[in-house]
Amino acid sequence: MFVLVHGAWHGAWCWEQVEHHLGEVGAASVAVDLPGRQGDPPSVAQLTLESYVDQVVAAIETSPEPVVLVGHSLGGLVISQTAERVPEKISSLVYLCAMLLQDGQSTIDAAVNDPTSQLMANISLDEGTATSSVTGPAVRDLFYGDCRSADTEKAIKLLVPEPIVPASTPLHVTAERWGSVARSYIVCTQDRAISPASQRAMIASVGVDKVIEMDSSHSPFISQPEQLAALLVDLED
Repeated sequence: MFVLVHGAWHGAWCWEQVEHHLGEVGAASVAVDLPGRQGDPPSVAQLTLESYVDQVVAAIETSPEPVVLVGHSLGGLVISQTAERVPEKISSLVYLCAMLLQDGQSTIDAAVNDPTSQLMANISLDEGTATSSVTGPAVRDLFYGDCRSADTEKAIKLLVPEPIVPASTPLHVTAERWGSVARSYIVCTQDRAISPASQRAMIASVGVDKVIEMDSSHSPFISQPEQLAALLVDLED
């Protein structure tokens, strides 16, 4: 089974078409809504990285067999920390233009060291709610550069403020647990949120077993869902 973990500001909704195409080839999947999405309790300021991991572990435990755990963007941090907690329940990790971090590094650390990305310049912070948002015309180029206009407009309406704490929390992983799980990386070569150069630098510094490239923006689950689903199935084999 594939367990799909979205990135910052997004929700399980972004995987809808990928799940459809996985189902067409007989591959089971579940997309996780991390805490703090629409309809969740308003106390997002209290959410932590461990809150996110708890939600993913709960989804994993619905499968009788080890799962393929896929993380997009900030979801890379989440799947790494999840693999540290329950490595025996994960057959492989797939990082989709995601934060592939070293032990002790936070998502914000990696983002501020990506000089060609415009993401940090377009984030607004709300100290009262301890959340961040990305708004305005920059959102289209950052996240949905190769998506159809109608799909982009729909996605933008579904974005929500993101709790600050998880992204600022350092990753804590060990070679014995997280490091024991096979991992792959899908580089998105048109990505403007996490630059391709940054993605390749993370791969070089941390290491993965397989690397695949997609000629897509930061959101291939919207622009190229059928191709992405096929790549995930190929990586599972």
